[in-house]
Amino acid sequence: MKVGLLRHFKVTLGYPNKLVTSQELLNWQKEYNQSQVEEVEIHHQDEKWVKCYSSDLERAKLTAFKAFEGEIIFLEDLREMTLYPVIHTEIRLPLWLHVTLIRIAWLLGHKSQKESKQEVITRINRVLDQALAHGEDILIVGHGGIMMFMRKELLKRGFSGPKFNRAENARVYIFNKQDHTS
Repeated sequence: MKVGLLRHFKVTLGYPNKLVTSQELLNWQKEYNQSQVEEVEIHHQDEKWVKCYSSDLERAKLTAFKAFEGEIIFLEDLREMTLYPVIHTEIRLPLWLHVTLIRIAWLLGHKSQKESKQEVITRINRVLDQALAHGEDILIVGHGGIMMFMRKELLKRGFSGPKFNRAENARVYIFNKQDHTS
């Protein structure tokens, strides 16, 4: 049994390279979620996927349609975690500082973050339970942050596969699980 994890195509909207307020960060995130993508060829390493699951955000949908012929199951549970500024201020901060504060707040379960780490892991496992139920080779199209946690959950379920810190856009990471019944 194989699972392919595929991060969506690269988004054309870049990251702000200036100082931003918390509201500008939220506006950028909204624009990012609606941005166009740069389509490229997807190499499946000669794998033939039986089913495909995808985030329901547009960039993932476009990637899934290019990567898989057949019915695609779009799920809100595969969406990336939403960024919520820790401090609502008009003070301009570098994007990296906003993101660092948000990640720390998220990991510590700070009230500024609408979704906890455990809630993210729960929704990832809900997807994996559904996707792996029939023992078929599946492709899952998602986002960088979700893929890091999905990789960990696949390893806990007995899969082996490549290590990555930040998944590359449009690259398929293949995880295998040996069938020990034969």
